[in-house]
Amino acid sequence: QVQLVESGGGLVQAGGSLRLSCAASGRTFSSYAMGWFRQAPGNERQFVAAITRSRGSLYYADSVRGRFTISRDNAKNTVSLQMNSLKPEDTAVYYCAAALVSGSLTLRSTYQYWGQGTQVTVSS
Repeated sequence: QVQLVESGGGLVQAGGSLRLSCAASGRTFSSYAMGWFRQAPGNERQFVAAITRSRGSLYYADSVRGRFTISRDNAKNTVSLQMNSLKPEDTAVYYCAAALVSGSLTLRSTYQYWGQGTQVTVSS
């Protein structure tokens, strides 16, 4: 089992940057594929980015590709999301998630563990 805690959210102006971090407990972090999702008020939770166990593959939603970068440090049990050129439509609660079993990393159902989320607000 793994516990996830996100940090780094906040208020930023459009065009600015934020870096989200997710700290994972446990000694098997490298066994999990990791993902970031986001949920805006009134919307479903949507896929943002994912990274495989070995960092061999990265996945991005079309809406963030070229602006966001996901990375992980297996030695520090952390996964990060660097967000640049932020837009008001990026405003949402951002969630970190961990997947132990195989499956499409763009689907919520693939992930077994979720953090509590961190708020990102982008002002225009």
